[in-house]
Amino acid sequence: MEKGTLIEFRLDGVRRLAVAERPEGKKDWIVIDEKGQSHKIRPQRVEYTVGGGSYEPSDIPSFLDRVQAYLDPSSLEIAWEILREDAENTTPQQMAELLFSEQDPVCCYAAHSLLSQDKIYFKKKGDSYEPRSQAQVEEIKHQLEVEIQKNQEKETFLFHLQQALEGKIVNWTESDRARLETISKIVLYPEQNHHHAQEILTSLGKSSDPQAAFNLLVQIGWWSEHENLFLLRSAYPVNFSQKVLDVAQSHLQSLPPDPDSDRLYLTHLKVYTIDDESTTEIDDGLSIEYLANSQKLRIWIHIADPTRLVIPGDELDLEARRRSTSLYLPTGMISMFPQELATGPMSLIQGQTCHALSFGVILDENGAIEDYIITPTLIKPTYRLTYDDVDEMLELGLTNELEITELAKAATLRQQWRKSQGSIQIKMPESSIKVKDEEITIELLDGSPSRQLVAEMMILAGEVTGQYGKEHNLPLPFRGQPQPELPPEEELLQLPAGPVRYCALRRCMPRSEISITPSRHASLGLDNYIQVTSPIRRYTDLLAHFQLKAHLRGHELPFPKEQLQEILYSVGTSAYEATQVERQTNRYWGLEYLRRNAELVWQALVLRWLREDEGLGLILIEDLGLELPHRFERFVNLGDRLEVKVSRVDPYRDEIRFQEAIRANL
Repeated sequence: MEKGTLIEFRLDGVRRLAVAERPEGKKDWIVIDEKGQSHKIRPQRVEYTVGGGSYEPSDIPSFLDRVQAYLDPSSLEIAWEILREDAENTTPQQMAELLFSEQDPVCCYAAHSLLSQDKIYFKKKGDSYEPRSQAQVEEIKHQLEVEIQKNQEKETFLFHLQQALEGKIVNWTESDRARLETISKIVLYPEQNHHHAQEILTSLGKSSDPQAAFNLLVQIGWWSEHENLFLLRSAYPVNFSQKVLDVAQSHLQSLPPDPDSDRLYLTHLKVYTIDDESTTEIDDGLSIEYLANSQKLRIWIHIADPTRLVIPGDELDLEARRRSTSLYLPTGMISMFPQELATGPMSLIQGQTCHALSFGVILDENGAIEDYIITPTLIKPTYRLTYDDVDEMLELGLTNELEITELAKAATLRQQWRKSQGSIQIKMPESSIKVKDEEITIELLDGSPSRQLVAEMMILAGEVTGQYGKEHNLPLPFRGQPQPELPPEEELLQLPAGPVRYCALRRCMPRSEISITPSRHASLGLDNYIQVTSPIRRYTDLLAHFQLKAHLRGHELPFPKEQLQEILYSVGTSAYEATQVERQTNRYWGLEYLRRNAELVWQALVLRWLREDEGLGLILIEDLGLELPHRFERFVNLGDRLEVKVSRVDPYRDEIRFQEAIRANL
């Protein structure tokens, strides 16, 4: 290199032109750029030497201006088309001749600039450039197009996000939604690595911690302030696929042929459906049939028959199996079947002729099953009653509705009979939490005669099904419960009667189990039991219907033992997760209710100790039916009543602290 040589080198990755000034030591050179700034470089850093004699730093701007006129990247494609056929390498000088028919210093440097910046057509190989293959060029172009699209989508997302933060209505694109879902994972799964989401938030100038991500998603309206994170973390699908909805719509427009053409007509019987007022999936009804030439009567338990519309293995069946159950949340129900079907042709609707699977039972004088029949039927529900309606009817003793009185008598008889068989009753307070338009209501559910009536009839249908399955050796989803080891009677009697004693019993109760063979259900006091009364909202009940109806028709069972066992295992896992979502969601809204009413004083009952040595116990808020932890600062006994007030509560973190309320002496 000589003084006055114009060279190109890189400074912090940027291409720069400079003129050689003088050597510095044995290996370095001092070069001067167009601004007069000197740089010390080694000859190895020189990427290109411009020919044409000696230059001054002041010549650089005009030189670059002349070069600029030749910098058309599209011209490289033409050169590539020519050179790739012969797979010839090229130098900047050769490229200048090919593109500009000139090899002066300006054209040669322009050719060098085009080649050195090109990422598509040529790759550097020593002092020359090799044309890429057509396949390589197409792949690089595709990658660049994808990158351009990603950048455009990112810019669009940032623009939409800013609009949302300003309170404007935004039509989110699919790529926007994907980015928002990525951000949501920081909240849902904080223990995982979320590099991409953190990059998005950093580009917005936002913190990437879970709380900040949650606040952002609420600010832009993607989530509500009370978004159900428990549901989002679960595998439970909130929406139905279009394929499932299409099948449901097809059934609504035209019902498929009934596989049970020989149904028993029971449309002449009074049929009572008894549910909460808010219930929309009506899956059971009750009747009394007075038998001719007999002092006895037959109780009919009519169960909705969704297998009229669902075939084992079809889209509706597989979707219900995946969900395992309908979800009942304070904010509303998410149905196991598309709602139009579940609340329409699958339900037992007042005044309409409905398909049912009916269980006719004659009881002996003690309440045991004397005789029974299981058969597909056609019924016509007469009355749609609430529990309050039935309680009032029983209290008034209406003579024109003697069937209700007979059902209540049968329910009492059944309860007594089950008690004689060793049933274990645990009557803990229960509550129903409802949220509508952000307003929370908590209703305490009492053990009313009407609820006891319906519960006993459903248990009776379960016993009949279990007995039928055992008699015919059918693989069915039998539900059992191992015999618990209860505390000695004298130990229980030392505990206060009511919730405290029931709580002690509840702790001893093993979880119920499902198997394809009969087993005793300890708390119900039954040797055989199968849940069969909620096939619209519980998949194991639907399985029982599939098996029962096939056997009643004399057909091969749709699910042999091994397959049924596999399905029950899978459904059991899904059902457990759904139950957890329901419990967590109820817990959240219970805590939110207490947060909103933090100024109120609540009556609480000391239920049991969690860690007695630390003063940590479980209290029952009696007016709400909520069981919550509390750390006592003084000595208390189980069964003591006290007044508490919320001191701190965070529903999302599932945290609550109480303080005992101290009333001033008047």
